Amino acid sequence: MEEEELYYKDTQLNSELILANSFEYMKKMDKESVDIIFADPPYFLSNNGFSNSGGKMVSVNKGEWDKISSLSEKHAFNRNWINLAKKILKPNGTIWISGSFHNIYSVGMALEEEGFKILNNITWQKTNPPPNLSCRYFTHSTETILWARKEGKSAKHYFNYELMKELNNGKQMKDVWTGSLTKRSEKTFGKHPTQKPEYILEKIILSSSKEGDIIFDPFVGSGTTCVVSKKLNRKYIGIDIEKKYLDIAIERLENI
Repeated sequence: MEEEELYYKDTQLNSELILANSFEYMKKMDKESVDIIFADPPYFLSNNGFSNSGGKMVSVNKGEWDKISSLSEKHAFNRNWINLAKKILKPNGTIWISGSFHNIYSVGMALEEEGFKILNNITWQKTNPPPNLSCRYFTHSTETILWARKEGKSAKHYFNYELMKELNNGKQMKDVWTGSLTKRSEKTFGKHPTQKPEYILEKIILSSSKEGDIIFDPFVGSGTTCVVSKKLNRKYIGIDIEKKYLDIAIERLENI
């Protein structure tokens, strides 16, 4: 690992944040070295359009990392990073990928093409979505999270069924998770345009990992995956190419 890539070291948990291009860094990682992968890859929404934020019309452009020129380029992007992720995932590990309808169908196809078996299609239903400004469509109020493992009869993924049932008042937890958008308190040190709420990551990490496991996020942004991992006593590795978002992640980690 090059010195400039290691941006933050959490000596308490032997965990780290990496400033790098995720594709290039994953090529250097040890094979079958992480237990769980959570990824919230670019949705590729930056098309010079407008959206609603806090009742105000704002640009949907998020940065160069969120732009793509064609459908084939989008799918090649997803196949490429998922292929790299597969190599570093342990045989019994699982991968979770979040997305909207703009990219999740490509992600699902890429998972199957790269030799993954999709275990669940989680629907995150937002209780307070922003209204649709054009009034020509239904309000977009959901996102999808795909949960998958490597193909093969020998792969035995971990699922804490009893805990999920306990958290759901003694009933089997369903694949629709309902809750609000990210709380303002989780954006105290700054915000990322696609920041996920901590309760989503808590369910993911508690359901599919054990204490001491290594949680990997190749598009870590402002660090929600790492923050929740630390709170739940899991090790973490987070990568992002934007220094300003990693700075927010560090502040959040240091203030747990």
